[in-house]
Amino acid sequence: MASEQKKKNPIKGVLDGDMLLSPFLHRNLGLLLLIVALVIVYVSNRYAFQHEQLEIQRKRTELNDVKYEALARSRELMEKSRESNIQKYIQEQGSELQASTQPPVVIKK
Repeated sequence: MASEQKKKNPIKGVLDGDMLLSPFLHRNLGLLLLIVALVIVYVSNRYAFQHEQLEIQRKRTELNDVKYEALARSRELMEKSRESNIQKYIQEQGSELQASTQPPVVIKK
């Protein structure tokens, strides 16, 4: 009977399900379950890492967009706040305000 087991084709044993009854599998079942669990943890960890990398890239792109928008608005504000543009705006509005011809006075303590 032992000679029959040695002559048996290993592929046939896997396909028949005889491998599940082998003493080797019963002895190492805990180790196999641990390996399967570690593979699952590894795959999920890698997926989480890739997800985080995509999120970081999206945030960097969004940050750059906001930064360039802030620069554009700052440039517009500086353009509008120039003295010549303010005087022109006041004249367009029909106000009687005029720029001072006297220099500012410094008050010392």
